[in-house]
Amino acid sequence: MTQADKATLFQNLHLKGDPIVLYNIWDAGTARAVVKAGAKAVATGSASVAGAQGYPDGQDLPLELLLTIASRIAASVDVPFTVDFEGGYAVKPEGVAANVTKVIEAGAIGINFEDQIVGGKGLHDIATQCDRIRAIRRAADAAGIPLVINARTDLFLKERDAEKQGAFIAEAKERGAAYEAAGASCFFVPGLLDGGFIADMCETVSLPVNVMKIPGALPLKELAALGVARISYGPVPYFTAMATMTDIAKDLRSVAVSWLASTHDELKMF
Repeated sequence: MTQADKATLFQNLHLKGDPIVLYNIWDAGTARAVVKAGAKAVATGSASVAGAQGYPDGQDLPLELLLTIASRIAASVDVPFTVDFEGGYAVKPEGVAANVTKVIEAGAIGINFEDQIVGGKGLHDIATQCDRIRAIRRAADAAGIPLVINARTDLFLKERDAEKQGAFIAEAKERGAAYEAAGASCFFVPGLLDGGFIADMCETVSLPVNVMKIPGALPLKELAALGVARISYGPVPYFTAMATMTDIAKDLRSVAVSWLASTHDELKMF
């Protein structure tokens, strides 16, 4: 299957009521693990990829290292592969486009692209973000890839209080419509948890809607019933795996300490 075919396949997996579920990975090994479990596609989470290399989230991971990781993932699995590309590692449209071309060359068929000002405050205004999305679409077209651009708004990550999030629904809808016109393929609303708000977003925004399955999120079946077309887990798999590894290491240390203490006592008896 060609890279372009994989992009088309991945886009077609975004169905309202029958969402593609992405248990986010961070390297080739975790990509192979989820594919072995039956995953139809794999997707990185930026916090997970950065954390696995000892970097904080927010484009602190060097771009060249990210591209190396992406190329290894793409070479290790046969399913569609999409990269959490944060803010594109650039501000100006031409810089973002050049970087996205490199991600495509690494083997990715999709990206997450967020509207927050990475390293700054607030969000890019709608016109600016649309210019950036249009530049990405032009770069993808030039590469001959129907890149799946998952346009993310950070409105609901900036405001975590569910009771206050209603104030941002209108702007989110405006951004969703504008991002679609600029060439986005999906609309990502991480942090939005209220079922009524999610249903309204899925009904109003024409693009397939992506939500994040974080603590406090509704069950998968309920999200599907609301019209969600894509569900991703973000950094949750990475945090879960790291917590499990820490717990196992603690247990091993406890066993080792007990064994050494027992051996020492026995030696003192002779």
